[in-house]
Amino acid sequence: MAADGTVARRLWIRDPLAILADGAGGGVVVEGSRISERVPAGGQPAAPVDETFEAGRHVVIPGLINTHHHFFQTLTRAHPAAINKPLFPWLQALYGIWGRLTPDAFRLATRLAYTELLLSGCTTAGDHHYLFPQGLENAVDIQVEEARRLGIRAVVTRGSMSLSQEEGGLPPKALVQDDDTILADSERVLRLFHDPAPGAMVRIGLAPCSPFAVTKRLMRESAALAERYDCPLHTHLGETRDENAFCLEAFGQRPVDYLKEVGWMNSRAWLAHGIHFNDDEVHRLGAAGVGVCHCPTSNMVLASGQCRTCELEAAGSPVGLGVDGSASNDNSNLIEGVRHALMINRLTYGAEAVTHLDALRWATQGSAACLGRSDIGRIEPGREADLALFTLDELRFSGAHDPLAALVLCGAHRADRVMVAGRWRVIDGQPLGIETGRLREEHSRLARHLFGDAQLPR
Repeated sequence: MAADGTVARRLWIRDPLAILADGAGGGVVVEGSRISERVPAGGQPAAPVDETFEAGRHVVIPGLINTHHHFFQTLTRAHPAAINKPLFPWLQALYGIWGRLTPDAFRLATRLAYTELLLSGCTTAGDHHYLFPQGLENAVDIQVEEARRLGIRAVVTRGSMSLSQEEGGLPPKALVQDDDTILADSERVLRLFHDPAPGAMVRIGLAPCSPFAVTKRLMRESAALAERYDCPLHTHLGETRDENAFCLEAFGQRPVDYLKEVGWMNSRAWLAHGIHFNDDEVHRLGAAGVGVCHCPTSNMVLASGQCRTCELEAAGSPVGLGVDGSASNDNSNLIEGVRHALMINRLTYGAEAVTHLDALRWATQGSAACLGRSDIGRIEPGREADLALFTLDELRFSGAHDPLAALVLCGAHRADRVMVAGRWRVIDGQPLGIETGRLREEHSRLARHLFGDAQLPR
């Protein structure tokens, strides 16, 4: 194996402790960027291999797929101004603070978030970046550069806010851009970075922030632009009762009616949170194939409510998982989010209705479906070789009898190895090409400098 994580032409990941794939007890063979075969227990690959990785200590799962995040918020975790507040007061407390964001700080925040996600077993990182203060106009460019540097697969959504407080929205005037500026930059980044082909390492989505932060014109024209460039659409919707009340007061309609009016009721769109939908809205979203990203950790921190995951899936909506912003989580650990998804959904639906396999499925197959991708999310021949390998060597796993269940129930939080597109990107729990101690020091120093009132630990 080369220093950059490149593996031999045919690599056999052999005899894992457990694997989340049928007929693969003997492991999988990776050829190039893809999985070429599943090996049954006790079997051998159909053709000779160039290298073998003995996986007897490892539980192998498809790489986790994060479908909602806000990387810049890693700089304002546990901020005193926002602790113990629900969504709207939380946002109002942080908007003015976030306006201090600089390109250097954003780059480090992005690098840190990608690294955290990788270490948690995430191989495809979605981010919803909607904050473009003066000087940060090239935020999407920075996120693409950092994804390529780390070798993680990325879905970067060009977010936006165009409806300020003066115009009946929630964000302050200093943080919004006008619709024409947003649409022009959206088209610029689509032309530069969006790759709709199977196996793409970078895709761009369009993501007006929420009904209380953008105009209907921006929603409509973003949908038209997405159709032209074959890219996905993303926004926050149905996160809190306050949002429903805002839509009724400002538009005279509930959020799902708003979504239909602006042309977003289709399978190109996926929504963050999707908590406060009634039965009719759940059925309408499912019939249209609109995806929903469940963000259990953030929903619990902000006390927003409980996503109707089972009803949405039954209606036809893909359901995926996201960590959400690191100021409302307050981390970027997706395998931890899998455990939280299991717990809150058991509380909602009962102990037998939602299993650890459901939670893992949401974070893999479900998330891939939200993003409109059929090339990732499963360990199957022909799909991308995106894999997360965990060991059960810590005390927390001692005595565990079902290795796959143990990942979720015992609280796995860090992968031992992570492969993206057939290349190792994490080895022995360390990300290749990143000095995590130095990254933390630089990131923390900038956070203290820019947001010193956060009283961050030294």
